[in-house]
Amino acid sequence: MVSRMKWLIAALCVASIVMEAANVKQEAGLEAGRRAYEASDYAKAILALQAAAAKEPQNGDVQLLLAKSYLELQERDPAIKSAEKAVALEPKNSIYHEWLGRAYGEKADHASWFSAISLAKKTRKEFETAVQLDGGNYSARQALIEFDCSAPGIVGGGEEKALPQIKQLAEMDAAEGHYAAGNCRRQKKDFAVADEEFTKALESNPKSAELLYDIGDYAAKRSQPERLLAVADMGERVAPGDPRRRFYRGVALVLKKENPEEAERLLREYAKIAPTRSGYPRPAAAHAWLGRLFEGQSRMEDAVKEFESALKLDPKNKMAQEALNRLKKG
Repeated sequence: MVSRMKWLIAALCVASIVMEAANVKQEAGLEAGRRAYEASDYAKAILALQAAAAKEPQNGDVQLLLAKSYLELQERDPAIKSAEKAVALEPKNSIYHEWLGRAYGEKADHASWFSAISLAKKTRKEFETAVQLDGGNYSARQALIEFDCSAPGIVGGGEEKALPQIKQLAEMDAAEGHYAAGNCRRQKKDFAVADEEFTKALESNPKSAELLYDIGDYAAKRSQPERLLAVADMGERVAPGDPRRRFYRGVALVLKKENPEEAERLLREYAKIAPTRSGYPRPAAAHAWLGRLFEGQSRMEDAVKEFESALKLDPKNKMAQEALNRLKKG
């Protein structure tokens, strides 16, 4: 009897070790996918996550990260499929619905007119569901507001729908509310009011790095160096490890024509460490601004090299294209 009991205990221990090893291996698959995603190696992330999904088909987080990885590669159909799987696994998960909406929206932006209508309607429905499931999901609220401010009524949009959402958001978080109002006016090209609202958003101590750096993107396009410096300062507090503060501070210095050595250092650092990801200025943009810095210093050969580097990385970089055309004519 004792011998049999020892055998049973030993067998249970072995089974426990095997189960633990399987869990560790599965976590390693998901974690490997996360590491590859953070390193902007989306193809590698997809391979790791597909393996993780095969071993744990009920894990919605694996499907969510798959959807995000596919979107970064502009593979919209598999992104939608993965996001739909995540939603099917957890129908009450607000974040899953938000990202399914983003996947539908990405496809709508690149679809034919007829297909885009259906996809746009699905996009709004998912954003709305995400907000209904979690009113504190500010990212989903912002997405819904932006959709309503920019999309026509035929697909369910309309600024009149956005205004109550903006009001509710402002009551929950002043910075988010002012940003939403400013973003809505930006969609309508009412830049004077957008400027006012973005200023108020920055004065309201925003907590979101995405909100903050989207205002930075707006300020860079509108050549607003003081706003860019404010964004960089706040970014250091809100998200100290985020490299975008380097980019926007560097751009501000180029616009102000101050401290060129510091501007060059910041932009070069950003170009080396920036992830290739939505919401982040591309390394090509840093090279284009370096070109503008050198052009302002009459370092024309250096400027041309930077603009050419920008176009190698991103052939559609408008700043670099226009600058090279201008320099060649000169």
